Amino acid sequence: MPLRDSSAHQAATDRTFQVDLRGLVDLLSHHLYSSPRVYLRELMQNAVDALTARHAIEPHGAFGIRLYADGSVVRVEDDGVGLTEDDVHTFLATIGRSSKRAEGIAEQRADFIGQFGIGLLSCFLVADEIHVLSRSARTADAPAVEWRGRGDGSYTVRTLPASARPRPGTTVTLTPRADADEWTRPAQVHALARHFGSLLRHQVTFDDGTGESAPVNPEPAPWSRTYPTPGARSRALAAYGEEVFGFTPLDTIELDLPAVGLKGIACVLPEAVPAGRRHGHRVHVKGMLLSEQAEEILPEWAFFVRCVVDAESLRPTASRESLYEDDTLAAVRDALAERLRAWIARAAASDPDLLHRFLQAHHLAVKSLAVHDDEILRMLLPWLPFETTDGHCTLDEFARTHRTVLVTSSVEEFRQVAAIASAAGLGVVNGGYTYDRELVHRLPEIRPEVSVADLDPATLTAHLDPVDRETELAAAAYLAQARDALSVFDCDVALRTFQPASAPALLVDSREARHERTRSQLAREQEGGLWGDILGALRQEAPRAQLILNQLNPLVRTAVTIDEPELARTSAEALYGQAAMLSRRPLRPAESSLINRSFLDLLAHALRKDS
Repeated sequence: MPLRDSSAHQAATDRTFQVDLRGLVDLLSHHLYSSPRVYLRELMQNAVDALTARHAIEPHGAFGIRLYADGSVVRVEDDGVGLTEDDVHTFLATIGRSSKRAEGIAEQRADFIGQFGIGLLSCFLVADEIHVLSRSARTADAPAVEWRGRGDGSYTVRTLPASARPRPGTTVTLTPRADADEWTRPAQVHALARHFGSLLRHQVTFDDGTGESAPVNPEPAPWSRTYPTPGARSRALAAYGEEVFGFTPLDTIELDLPAVGLKGIACVLPEAVPAGRRHGHRVHVKGMLLSEQAEEILPEWAFFVRCVVDAESLRPTASRESLYEDDTLAAVRDALAERLRAWIARAAASDPDLLHRFLQAHHLAVKSLAVHDDEILRMLLPWLPFETTDGHCTLDEFARTHRTVLVTSSVEEFRQVAAIASAAGLGVVNGGYTYDRELVHRLPEIRPEVSVADLDPATLTAHLDPVDRETELAAAAYLAQARDALSVFDCDVALRTFQPASAPALLVDSREARHERTRSQLAREQEGGLWGDILGALRQEAPRAQLILNQLNPLVRTAVTIDEPELARTSAEALYGQAAMLSRRPLRPAESSLINRSFLDLLAHALRKDS
């Protein structure tokens, strides 16, 4: 095929993207903004930014924001810097461009809340038309400019005499759609204004059509007010925390990071929360509410507090409903974490009652922190509660009576041995809960006179008293029958004496031992295949469980005298089943079947004997 002459190709033509405004608004409503209610936040935010720019021109001016809603219109009016006709064409009719970039204001971007220039589009979530009347404050005789934007993407602009808006600033008026009544009723607009703008530094008022204006933010943030006494300040902060979060804080922690202009409080939850559950925090940026669910402001371990903060230097995301993850946010998170550590240290040093109430509710949070924080470990480890053979107590209390502390690797292992170990005078801590085993092993760092070791079955059995040789010989036949009956469970049987005498038997069997036996059994079944070779290479000498019978128990003393083989086997199975149930670990199907079978066999034997 002959090549075509390149001169026959048409020249490339530059074209401009066409924007479907309705589609863009739908995208914003479903994927950027969490709710149509954000339209009022965006309007208030634009008004605040306009006031910020006006203050750059007139630093001592008294400017404010006025809201109006009577059911037929929603209006937001500000005394800000205003717009010229060129500004209107450039910024209101160009999607994605922000007026904060204009006329040297770019250097002051940190002074503004908005950064993305798409906030006005959110008004189309509740209205089909946006009316803007603005007059620039940059020149004394600037005319007023009217802009009308419609949801179909069209707009009109016209210049009006200055008398159309006597004062500089901007008024945005919306005529709500019928389906937006939920968000544009006067009471709802007032509630949204208070919700988003309660901490704004500029005066904001609201008029519901009666002609009377009510303040939206009558008082500054509670941490910015002055109080007659420290106690009054503490009570006021706690009352504010209760108003915001709905619970009475165990305590309030003041947060102040001057480097990023952050102030606020952390409210300590009065009750425990599920491990790993993170509460959202209430974050304001320059007074405007950004998010009620900002998890990223604190580290994961700080789930015992809820915060409300106002910051100057944190960056919002495009939706302005969460924080942008950057170095500043990481530094703020670290600094706030340090404030929480300092509060715990103060409580430990000067308020034992508060510390006790705090640890009762949030010991898991503190344990998770202590694992990674040596300072908190040294400070609080002795005071943290643990489950022990002496009951629930602190490690400090436990170490006073037990210089050697044994720790189990699982909850079920602790439950198997707790009663026996306690009677034998052994000090055992349940290490099966999250963080506990690791923390107990670090106790010697705080209490050098105490030694810590993992509980080994041999350690426990060594503290059980052997029976005399004559008793051992008399029970030999029964023990042989019992071992044979329980060999299917890889379980050995021994006879000892231990307290309490009410316990007929102790089953010593760790989870790791059961897993190793299961693996060994699988290797034997797969012997000869590739999988069998792999398991065989991993196989160790499989540890056996131990059923230790208590010679002090009347039931055991009767059982070891049984000379009928079948009844001896059945009684051994019944003792094994009872010991397995007392260990409170999950029973395997074979063990459940054994318990049922041994009970029925014993019942049948009793009935035959009676007949």
